[in-house]
Amino acid sequence: METVGLLKEQLAATIRAYHLKGWSPATSTNYSFRIEGFPDTIYVSCSGIDKSEFQAGHFMEVGLDGKALPGYEHLRPSAETLIHCTLYRLFPEMQCIVHSHSVYSVLHSSAQQTGVPFEGYEVLKGYEGIQTHESSVICPVFDNTQDMPAFGALLEKEQARLSIPAFIMRKHGTYAWGKSLFEAKRHLETTEYLLEVEWKLRGN
Repeated sequence: METVGLLKEQLAATIRAYHLKGWSPATSTNYSFRIEGFPDTIYVSCSGIDKSEFQAGHFMEVGLDGKALPGYEHLRPSAETLIHCTLYRLFPEMQCIVHSHSVYSVLHSSAQQTGVPFEGYEVLKGYEGIQTHESSVICPVFDNTQDMPAFGALLEKEQARLSIPAFIMRKHGTYAWGKSLFEAKRHLETTEYLLEVEWKLRGN
């Protein structure tokens, strides 16, 4: 399907660009998308790929349960695929999820217990639904874990805290999502910009 092929190329280019920003060191981070009309098929990045060399062929197909679909059983999806599955279930209109392992998300989540507040910034309008800089939001922080089913259950329990389309896993990185690749990128880049500004303004 041409739409799938195009999105693979576009997201692969985004992944390489984020590696250049320092957001995807080594083989870290994971990404996914799905297309309208096929909500139960997720195209997710394979595990263990150098993000500086990530290509369209490095995506595989999984179901909403995180298991490889027929033809992809020989590949290994990201260890955090179940996070993507949970977010797609919680936000059915979402079509793309992006991730970063930025320095500033790690620093903030080491210092903040429950979330990072943002207030009064023009770039807050980068979040869908925010119309004015005279807004305040909190980017939630959740403890990191290797237990992905437990983390998915936590996201479901704490969904009310996901008031913006992004959150931080402590000492890990940022997840963001949107109704398109463009929107998901905008949400991640908005969050990472605000994290950097906040950290520097606090004199760190």
